Amino acid sequence: MNIGIDARMLGSGFGLARYTQQLVQHLLGVENTHTYVLFLRKDNWDEVLPHKRIKKVLADIPWYSVAEQVQLPKLLNKEKLDLMHFPHWNVPLFYTGKFVVTIHDLIMYHFPRPEATTLGPVKFFIKDKIHRIVLRNAVKKAKHILVTSEFTKHDVAKHVQVKEEKMTTTYQAPFTLEEEQVGQDAKQVLEKYHISKPYVLYVGAAYPHKNLDRLVDAWQVFQETYGNTHQLVLVGKENYFYTKLQEKINGLNGVVYTGFVPDEELVALYKKAKLYVFPSLYEGFGIPPLEAMQYGIPVVSSSATCLPEVLGGAAIYVDPLHIESMAEAIHRGLGDIDARHAVKEEAKILLQKYSWSKLACETVRVYER
Repeated sequence: MNIGIDARMLGSGFGLARYTQQLVQHLLGVENTHTYVLFLRKDNWDEVLPHKRIKKVLADIPWYSVAEQVQLPKLLNKEKLDLMHFPHWNVPLFYTGKFVVTIHDLIMYHFPRPEATTLGPVKFFIKDKIHRIVLRNAVKKAKHILVTSEFTKHDVAKHVQVKEEKMTTTYQAPFTLEEEQVGQDAKQVLEKYHISKPYVLYVGAAYPHKNLDRLVDAWQVFQETYGNTHQLVLVGKENYFYTKLQEKINGLNGVVYTGFVPDEELVALYKKAKLYVFPSLYEGFGIPPLEAMQYGIPVVSSSATCLPEVLGGAAIYVDPLHIESMAEAIHRGLGDIDARHAVKEEAKILLQKYSWSKLACETVRVYER
C-alpha cells in the first residue's frame, strides 16, 4: 500500500512529536512491503533521512489553522494514497480519503477551562467548540481509531460515542538515548542547575492538569514535616504556565526550576535523582515515569486515569488531590527501603511490556485490516 502519514509534528521532543518520530522510524523495521508518504514542515524536513520506501512531501502548514482545513487535503489527494494516518485528531473536515487516526487523550473534555490557555474566555470558547467539532468528525469518519491506553479507549467511547470495537490500543514506550549521547559529567550538570542536595525529580510540562501547584504545596508540607533534606527539581521548557508557577516557587527553599534541559544533561539528572514524582490529574498514557524507571529511579505516581494501568505495580500511588498524602508518599518513596526495592524490581518486569517495535507492528496490522 501507499500509506500517508501526517508528520508535521514529527520531532525529538515530547508527546505527539516523539510518537510520530518513533512510529515512522519503526514502521520501516517491522515490515518491508508498504511505502510511506510523509507530509513534513521545513523545520523537520531533515529529521527524516532518505529511504527507498519513503517519499517526503513539503506540507509547511500550521496545525489547527484554516490552511490545514483547505490546503492540506489538496496535498494529500495529489499523492493517490491507499490510506492516510493522522497521528492526532486534527483531521481536515472535508478530507474524503480513507484514514485512521490516533487519539492520545481527551484533555479538552476534562479540562475545558479558560485558565488552561493563554487565550481570553471568548476566544477560548470558540476554539474549544471548533476543536470538538474537528475531533468528532475525525472519529466518525475514520476507518479505525488507535488509542494509547484502555483508559483512553473507554474515555473516547463514553464522551464521543464511539464503539470500542472501532478502536485498538497501541501502548507507547519510553525513549532511550544512544550511549554516545550520554557523556555529560553529572557533577557539572548538578552545579549548572544549582542542585546541591539529594533531589526528587519531575520532568514535563506545567499545564494545569499536570498538577504542579499541588506538588509544590506538598513539597512545602514535606519540608515542614520531615525537614529540609532534599530539593525538588522541576524540568520543563519555559512557557506561560511555568512562568506562572515560578511566581509561586521563587520565595521557596528547596525548589529548583531548570527550564529546558538538553537530552544529554537530562540523562545525568535522571541518573542522580533519588525519586521521580508524577502528580498528574489526567493522562492518556504517561511516558515520563517509564523513562525514570529505565534509570532505576523509584516512582511516586498519581493514581488518576490511566496511570495504574500503565505503571502497574511499579509505582507508589497517591491521590493527586490530597496534598498531605502526596507529601507522605514522597517521604515513603525516599525513606522506605523495602518499598523502593519493590517498585524498582517491578519496573524491570514492566518495561519489557513496552516497545516501539511492538507499537509499529500493531499499527501495521491496523493499516492492513
